[in-house]
Amino acid sequence: MDGITIGNIVFGLLYVCISFFASFMLTKAWINLAKANKLVGFDMNKQTKHEVAEAGGVAVFIAFLLSLFVYFFLKTFILKSVTHFVEVLALTVTVTLACFIGFIDDVLGWKKGLGGWKKLVTTIPIAIPLAVLRLGNTTMSIPFIGPVNFGIAYSLVIVPLLVVGFTNGFNLLAGYNGLEAGLASIIMLGFSFIFVYTKQYWLALIALAMFFSLLAFLIFNKYPSKVFPGDSLTFTVGSLIACFAILGNVEKLALFMFIPFVIEGFLKARSKFKAENFAKLDKQGYLHEPYKYIYSVTHATIKLLKSIKNRVTEQDVVAFLLLLQFVVVICVAVWLII
Repeated sequence: MDGITIGNIVFGLLYVCISFFASFMLTKAWINLAKANKLVGFDMNKQTKHEVAEAGGVAVFIAFLLSLFVYFFLKTFILKSVTHFVEVLALTVTVTLACFIGFIDDVLGWKKGLGGWKKLVTTIPIAIPLAVLRLGNTTMSIPFIGPVNFGIAYSLVIVPLLVVGFTNGFNLLAGYNGLEAGLASIIMLGFSFIFVYTKQYWLALIALAMFFSLLAFLIFNKYPSKVFPGDSLTFTVGSLIACFAILGNVEKLALFMFIPFVIEGFLKARSKFKAENFAKLDKQGYLHEPYKYIYSVTHATIKLLKSIKNRVTEQDVVAFLLLLQFVVVICVAVWLII
């Protein structure tokens, strides 16, 4: 999609509709499949620890992958264009590798899965498609310094750092009904605006495809969740954010939108990444800080909300964090415009 025409608008509408309905149907099917195969987890922020289907991000990924296949088909045979094919192919491989690693972690279970340095090491290969094809602009504007051309160091050092950082970073802020998919959908909407504003319509279309896939998933993932996203989703979204940052040459804007996750990383480092995001429940099912100190943005949110209202629910925490992410995205949009 290289410009705004009637044909491209129709193409775009068809594209995002496929993303939404494919994600809806696949998520619904995945819930039954996961339960039948005992791929389930417990809802830790509720008194009744009922079983919930795990690894629902697989459904979102397959729907997104299907939309990319439709992108290739329609653009080649209908729009008669092959522009940005290499970039989209690299993005497809990167996201596929990310989802695969995330799914392995989901199958192993969040207690026995890939932890600590293992996740960092296993996500390094995700950067290979973007690095070897030397995609992205090697010149970056550094605050107080100005434009700097990193040359080959951009592909061999900066690209892997961005991919590993975004992929693992997005996985840190999780564990509440609708949180991961909600944060991801807001970020995808932010990228859609950025790429429309910068006239990178092909990237805007891909961001919208993921946005609508996430919206369909949220129908089942919102409180009370019928399916958990798992690392299958968080790794997929994190790697996609890295792809957008690199291919769209918007690394600074992507990092700014990632502020809540950067803060989460610093807080988790205080506990040497051993603390969990889950809350402590009282007899009525209301949430309280699980530790003496703050080790997560979720803990800080609970403490803040308790200073405003006596009873804090899971929906309160999720709503506050989604609002925070939305404000961050709005700030990025204003920064871009001015």
